[in-house]
Amino acid sequence: MSKQPKTTPIVRTISRHGLGVLCGIGAGVWLGAAEAPTKLVNSGLSPYAISLCMVAGVFVARWSVPTLLKGTRSVFADLNRNRQLLPFAILAGMLWAVANTLTVFAIRDVGLAIAFPLWNTNSLVGILWGRLLFGELKGAGAGNVAKVLLGSLAIMAAAVMLGFSTMHQTGSHSTHALPGILAAAGASLLWGSMYIPYRKAYLSGMNPLSFVTVFTVGELGTMLVLVLVFDGGTHAAVFHSPTVLPMLFWLFLGGFVWVIGDIFQQFATKYLGIGRGIPLSNTNQLWGLAWGALVFGELSHDPARLLLVVAGSLVMILGAIAVSSAIATERESQHTLYAIERECARYRLDRADVMSTFDGSSRRAEEGRAWWDWLIIISGVMVFVFLGIKARVPSLAMNYPWTAVLTLLLVGSAVACGWGLWRTTRFS
Repeated sequence: MSKQPKTTPIVRTISRHGLGVLCGIGAGVWLGAAEAPTKLVNSGLSPYAISLCMVAGVFVARWSVPTLLKGTRSVFADLNRNRQLLPFAILAGMLWAVANTLTVFAIRDVGLAIAFPLWNTNSLVGILWGRLLFGELKGAGAGNVAKVLLGSLAIMAAAVMLGFSTMHQTGSHSTHALPGILAAAGASLLWGSMYIPYRKAYLSGMNPLSFVTVFTVGELGTMLVLVLVFDGGTHAAVFHSPTVLPMLFWLFLGGFVWVIGDIFQQFATKYLGIGRGIPLSNTNQLWGLAWGALVFGELSHDPARLLLVVAGSLVMILGAIAVSSAIATERESQHTLYAIERECARYRLDRADVMSTFDGSSRRAEEGRAWWDWLIIISGVMVFVFLGIKARVPSLAMNYPWTAVLTLLLVGSAVACGWGLWRTTRFS
């Protein structure tokens, strides 16, 4: 009979759960804001080109932020310990890049109000994969299963309500409705499946900050291939059009904001699992609506639509509360430990080291910073400074007081999540 893995102390489980919930909520705040800078872009470029520009900004941010937090020596030491996971990280990046491009097609064909709720069904896809592959919710009580499932469904229902609150019946999308719906559904499937490499990496003791640096290689490489194959090759407008440079700052800024949210989402997935982490981060639609309505004045003052906003917001908040209150029981945690044991046996990993890294108690010796760390950070800052100087500020009405309020909420959530991660795990 195989040896039973030791159970994690319940106090550690609760602490890790609370940290995961904090990161999941922070992810929603930042991922919802990531669309705001792209609203300032009106270029006529293809979906492939827009996605490539955003991913280029993501690439800069994904190397700069982990370098700032941990240093490249720590990142590369972690990658060296987990070489078997590098293909999975690249695969996750490829899935994200294709899914992100599909969302641009979906928005073009059926509009954001319909596309957003459709691709947010990725939470149900994630719950299914988490249960089948990693034993999530296995051994959980009926109450916890109900909280996660009903909470996820409530968040999805709220997404539909919020989507309809911003939908305008112009009929402009009717001729391309089916391709747009299929594109949104494909994005949902790919984004829900993308979390499989996430969870596999963290059950093997990989640091999320290390994972994202390889993840972005798959993103950028895939988007470059898509542009070269489907968007005109080396003659694509994104490489030659004089209108591209003035808008790059906004697309890079959207990519940077998205990266911060995704890092929090990665930690939420690590400490909560796929089934709980995805629904919490999917509250991003609430924050995206806040930016659209309060800053850009997109929300109609029709009382019926305002009622949908209020009702949808309350339902989403209740759904998030339900999911966040579903603390894994000792029986469910046991199945997570079985999954860790399986990964350790498969790749001959040090169980004690993997366990300490997984629960955030690892205190591996810091590798120290190298001189090139500062070069990477300064180079990333200079890219944004250069693009900011070249940027064209569009003549778009904005509510600056609300912009300031939402920006303060962004900063506040980042400080809270960052402080929690540093105090509890040193970003491990």
